Amino acid sequence: QLQASGGGLVQPGGSLRLSCAASGPTSSRYHMGWIRQAPGKEREFVAAISWNSGNTYYADSVKGRFTISRDNAKNMVYLQMTSLKPEDTAVYYCAADKIISTTTRYDYWGQGTQVTVSS
Repeated sequence: QLQASGGGLVQPGGSLRLSCAASGPTSSRYHMGWIRQAPGKEREFVAAISWNSGNTYYADSVKGRFTISRDNAKNMVYLQMTSLKPEDTAVYYCAADKIISTTTRYDYWGQGTQVTVSS
């Protein structure tokens, strides 16, 4: 199971940290990703991290502004978002898979958390 949290309303230029709690005996062995979906748009890959944090991947639109990380001891994955823009407004989902992906194709999904960037 995946449980995302940390979304909210933030002004342009602000920061938010999303968290994803993973449960299950083998959750630390899964590669994790963050995917977002803006109103009226298709789901979009945001960031991914390998199970041992050895590799991270980012969409061009968030590179340099967002940082994905994980703490396997706590079964947590994070997405630190800075310099937020109105176009970052979306529902953000954490997802897991045994194959790391820079697409939206993940086997397991959390319920999503809303991020709204507006003044």
